[in-house]
Amino acid sequence: MSKDLTTSAIDRQNILNNPYALAEIEKAAGIQGIPFEGKTVVLKEQVAGFFEVTVRTIENYLEQNAEELARNGYEVLKGNRLKTLKEAIQALDVPETDFGNIAKTPQLGIFDFRAFLNLAMLVSESERAKLLRQAILDVVIDTINQRTGGGTKYINQRDEEFLQSAFIEDNYRKQFTDALRDCVAMGNFKYAIYTDKIYVSIFREKAQEYRKVLRLEQKDCVRSTFYSEVLDLIAAYECGFGDALQQEAADKGRKLNVAEVDALFKHFESQAHWRPLIEKARLKMAGRDLAFRDALHLQLKEYVAPVQREDYERFLGEKSKELFERLEEARDVMKRLKERG
Repeated sequence: MSKDLTTSAIDRQNILNNPYALAEIEKAAGIQGIPFEGKTVVLKEQVAGFFEVTVRTIENYLEQNAEELARNGYEVLKGNRLKTLKEAIQALDVPETDFGNIAKTPQLGIFDFRAFLNLAMLVSESERAKLLRQAILDVVIDTINQRTGGGTKYINQRDEEFLQSAFIEDNYRKQFTDALRDCVAMGNFKYAIYTDKIYVSIFREKAQEYRKVLRLEQKDCVRSTFYSEVLDLIAAYECGFGDALQQEAADKGRKLNVAEVDALFKHFESQAHWRPLIEKARLKMAGRDLAFRDALHLQLKEYVAPVQREDYERFLGEKSKELFERLEEARDVMKRLKERG
């Protein structure tokens, strides 16, 4: 979907929290700045020159977006740190006028590269900023695709916790379908109906609606695209509701009719202990799918939040792996255990 970085704080923060994309963007941008405390920083005069706008324009953006820019690396130096910066500027072989009149200033604002990019995603008057924004979006897409092998449909499976969650959920799924088979007086469509009820209860979408949001093909398995937290919650629902069905059917001494099963599920899903787990699952699904899969769950719009750095490391970093690699590792472990036995 088309992203307007000048108006979307979530899209901006998703980019700024992605360390892998930031590293590639910094290499591509080649911004010349001031070496300071192990990184490169720039002053508002340099930023204004780069974006071909006035210093006053930059100051306006600083005033209007103070909290966001400070969170992403903009800071005001005073005292000894300011003295160190002035010394670094003096050591550069460039005219001091490039940095404004800083000789006697008691404080000075600086942008590190992250803050500079943040500003680039805000400045709407600059053609250069517009071109940089497009380059940023291209690099972000390329970086994610490169690190995931060309697609994000199954990026959830790169999580080291996915395999265990998938195995556990599969076991509880069998218990759930057995309970439906033995305890509910309906045709085979009951499996799809009550699976959808679980999905709607957790993330407000039936399986077909979820397929459309993620643009899945008919051959794609919906559960294979769920994050481990979502799988864990589905497993808890299947385990708990399956048990409730068995108890209710045993109490009545017969299979349950549709009205009885619906009433039982309504009571089951309304229990207070589900609320924090559902909130967490919705936050993970809504935020990650927008950032990684460019998929917006309209039913979960209020749960969309920026993906944190640790999630980028979890799904794109060194610990993340393709599922087939994890299966090979698991196979090797089982083989070694068998040989020891």
